[in-house]
Amino acid sequence: MKRSHLLHALVAGAVLVAGWLVYRTLSQYTWEDIRDSVAAIPAVNFALALAFAACSYVCLTFFDVLALRYVGKPLPYPQTALASFTSLSIGHNVGVAALSSGAVRYRFYSRWGLEAQEIAKLIVFCGVTVGLGLVTLAGICLLTLPGTAGKVAGIGTGASLALGLACLLIGASYLALAAFVRGELKVKSWRFALPRPGIAALQIVVGTVNFAFVAACLHQLLKGDAGYMETTAAYVVGNLTALVSHVPGGLGVLETAIGYLLGSAASIGALIAFRAVYFFIPLPLGLVCLLASEALVASRGETGLRNSPN
Repeated sequence: MKRSHLLHALVAGAVLVAGWLVYRTLSQYTWEDIRDSVAAIPAVNFALALAFAACSYVCLTFFDVLALRYVGKPLPYPQTALASFTSLSIGHNVGVAALSSGAVRYRFYSRWGLEAQEIAKLIVFCGVTVGLGLVTLAGICLLTLPGTAGKVAGIGTGASLALGLACLLIGASYLALAAFVRGELKVKSWRFALPRPGIAALQIVVGTVNFAFVAACLHQLLKGDAGYMETTAAYVVGNLTALVSHVPGGLGVLETAIGYLLGSAASIGALIAFRAVYFFIPLPLGLVCLLASEALVASRGETGLRNSPN
């Protein structure tokens, strides 16, 4: 009973923090700034940005699909997609995904028969997938556009190429470990049970494709002022910093990327529109899903919802 109250408190806290972060971000601008900046983006570009954002969230559901296979508890896709979208739409805004989206994931998966240890493994697996995707795409960008990505990272062309190779080597090493090493991968006190090679390969693929969709969303909102690969290089290299620092909603990453791509003449339109499309629009949808699920649990009882499609 105490654990149930604690989880309800965590969910409520996540909702409040998400709302506060949205307010803090938007309060930097006047209503006229927001209206004029978003209105300056062509409708076609805005629609395509929405489509690419939706593709990213769909791709993210397969993080959970693979994770459930990894822990040996696969669930029907609608259930998995619901848990993934709800947790990530909130977690993207709150930040510190292991705690914010992790708490929401626990609310869903614990009802559907997963033990706490299995949910913890699922959360770690999804985090590893994020890291593999980001590092792989960053490696591709550092190798194909060493000048652009290197300047964003503050390094020269030679160092950019070396870092790009190192990034790709991380993915290759992960695949090799999954193929030839059984048991757990241990790094100091951190342990991770390696998946089967097929699942490991799919982690890299879906992780990379997800960030490619996110960059495509931002690229559309820049209205053609920068090329797609240039936008991707600026975004993913900047995002490596956000991943390490757990910055809520990637605050500072977009400013760095757009400032580099467009210089001092950069409009706030792309920044505001991207936050609206990728963070703020999914957030209320995720909150509605969460609150509706909690209401359904309250009406049926915790045990009555176990193994329910929700």
